Amino acid sequence: MTADVLTGSRAEVRRATAIGGTAIVLWSTLALLTTLSGSIPPFQLVAMAFALAFVVGTLAGLARGRDVVGVLRQPPRVWLLGVGGLFGYHFFYFLAFRLAPGAAVEVNLLNYLWPLLIVLFSALLPGERLRRGHVLGAVAGLAGTALLITGRGRGLSVDAADLPGYLSALACAVTWGAYSVLSRRFGNVPTEAVGGFCLATAVLAALCHLAFETTVVPAGGEWLAVLLLGIGPVGAAFFVWDHGVKRGDIRALGALSYATPLLSTFLLILFGQAAAGWTVWAACALIVGGAILASRDVLGR
Repeated sequence: MTADVLTGSRAEVRRATAIGGTAIVLWSTLALLTTLSGSIPPFQLVAMAFALAFVVGTLAGLARGRDVVGVLRQPPRVWLLGVGGLFGYHFFYFLAFRLAPGAAVEVNLLNYLWPLLIVLFSALLPGERLRRGHVLGAVAGLAGTALLITGRGRGLSVDAADLPGYLSALACAVTWGAYSVLSRRFGNVPTEAVGGFCLATAVLAALCHLAFETTVVPAGGEWLAVLLLGIGPVGAAFFVWDHGVKRGDIRALGALSYATPLLSTFLLILFGQAAAGWTVWAACALIVGGAILASRDVLGR
């Protein structure tokens, strides 16, 4: 990878970080849209959404005059990282909830270790240096996420029967954290290649669906929810995130990612799917404060 991919001008880094940050906003709609998708099985939903993501990415690439076919000619290690990141994350995510159905709080909390892991893993990248503010900001965000998830009437508990689910959730967090950071090592791979990763993910999810689930035909507004998923949180989000982690401030993006569960909760409250309380506002202070602390060097510029 060339040095300019890692450094770039301040304006370029700031712009790329802002572009990558839009993925956080898009991902905040994932829970609401998934709820509105009704009873569609998880792997079927992933297959449908990622197939749409491939179409969206291909059309966007064509509109920009890009070679959407030639860009798919990437080394096996690039495909392994791309498909392993997108499909691996969703596979472990749904597996965790299936193996520990009575521990959704703990599973979700372990899943949201990935922003912290991004901040910590980024210290291993060439040209990057982990500062105290990044660690403190990431830990504050983790505390806010824990409060947000556990502040709904039950605390954390450990049951040996749920251990496989916990391990799957941890694998989920490690997978996405590693994918995000390692993507920076392949900064010369065009973002349009993500479209191919989405297509491969859709195929693998379809195979899992055929093996483990019963097909459900969407009805009414469920079609709209699937369409919006494929366009937004399971579509454009992965393309802008790829651009952000390759050319922006990856440490700041990792810390800012803690806003995802917060924004997601606000949307659920707004649409009557969840109730507000003091924990939401306390979590807001921790998450936003931690994000500002971790990204203050970028904001200061």
